[in-house]
Amino acid sequence: MKQKIHRRRFLLDTSSALALAALGKSGLGLLPTPAVRRVALIGTGWYGKSDLFRLMQVAPVDVVGLCDPDRQQLNKAAEMVSQRQKNNKKPARYGDYRKLLSEQKPEIVLIGTPDHWHALTTIDSIKAGAHVYVQKPISVDVLEGEAMLAAARKYNKTVQVGTQRRSTPHLIDAKKNIVDAGLLGKVSHAELCCYYHMRNNGNPPEQPVPDFFDYEMWTGPAPLRPYDGLPHTRWWRTFMEYGNGIMGDMCIHMLDTVRWMLDLGWPKRISSTGGIYNDKTGKSNIADTQTAIFEYDGLNCVWQHRAWGTPADPEYPWSFKIFGNKGTLCGSTMKYDFIPADKSEKIHADVVFEKEKYPEDINEPAIELNAAPATRLHMINFLEAIDKEIKPVADIEQGHISTASCILANLSMQLNGRPLIYDPIKKEVVGDPEATKLLQRKYRSPWVHPLPGNI
Repeated sequence: MKQKIHRRRFLLDTSSALALAALGKSGLGLLPTPAVRRVALIGTGWYGKSDLFRLMQVAPVDVVGLCDPDRQQLNKAAEMVSQRQKNNKKPARYGDYRKLLSEQKPEIVLIGTPDHWHALTTIDSIKAGAHVYVQKPISVDVLEGEAMLAAARKYNKTVQVGTQRRSTPHLIDAKKNIVDAGLLGKVSHAELCCYYHMRNNGNPPEQPVPDFFDYEMWTGPAPLRPYDGLPHTRWWRTFMEYGNGIMGDMCIHMLDTVRWMLDLGWPKRISSTGGIYNDKTGKSNIADTQTAIFEYDGLNCVWQHRAWGTPADPEYPWSFKIFGNKGTLCGSTMKYDFIPADKSEKIHADVVFEKEKYPEDINEPAIELNAAPATRLHMINFLEAIDKEIKPVADIEQGHISTASCILANLSMQLNGRPLIYDPIKKEVVGDPEATKLLQRKYRSPWVHPLPGNI
């Protein structure tokens, strides 16, 4: 029989974390009056707003600015924010994030842009004096990530990456009570996967750019594709011009989770094969099928994605599985299961929902209810790291390792499966000049690619 970890326990754990984060050292045990944070959001689409609303739920903030090249999306976001601000104030709105940073001088900047904008917006926000919460993957090429890390360290700013599995209550429990407690025994293998049919495809015609959308600014340093409709939500993700496909979008979460749980750093070697095997009918140029191996001493982390067919395990279609000689841990955003090798009692836990505590979640458009508690804890950890001048749980260096590892897997696939060994000190692929040249993508003029030595 399965041992259930009661949901009430998780709610208690989450509430305790919130309380401890707020309590501080107030002598009499009274809650101090928290400072109001000046916050800006760059990229007001789906997850940008979601991150901002989670922050607003756990800390007093003054949202001083929003930025987006889509005026319709921007105005809608401003209206939604004003409804949540206690003073009902609409934030100042901008089409160019550089003007926002110059005029508003925010203390905290949240970045919810498409991936190809993460590096420049993060670095410029840091240079403007802000701490940054940036969505994953942090970059579209490896040297962008190195430059972001260099900027955070040079200017002594806190950068939290939106790999919120590190703040997911049931996965925190799994790490503590399964992995760290030694229930797995010797770990010698891990499998990661995503079998969601999430590769958007099609052949929309080229069309005029609407007057409310600054397509030049949206494209920024990326190649300028012919405009074939608003790229928001899923369309931009289907092009390598703006990101790194399903590997960069979904593998990073599960690889980062396994690295966190097992305390792993850079892989020793990375290799990958795959491509567009199933659906070649549309414009999409990201792989619909891919396998990657991230090698560590005595341990391989093996990734598999297919954007077609059925999942290998319907219970865990996007997940990780860590195999030890004493048992197996299966984990996802929704639950975890520990299966002992000796066939003793299994351990199971479910995702935390906080709909009763945060009833506004229910009516928020497109919210990921299962991820909301994790993002709230991630924001609390971010604020605590700022105040205490310590590294957050998803520090930029950890986000960089997970992001760059996925990018290197794509480069290996591009190079016909050639194994790659990355040296983060020399910032090169060992013994492979061809692969080293691919660590930096070409930027579209007039945008200049950031490099770690020029920050």
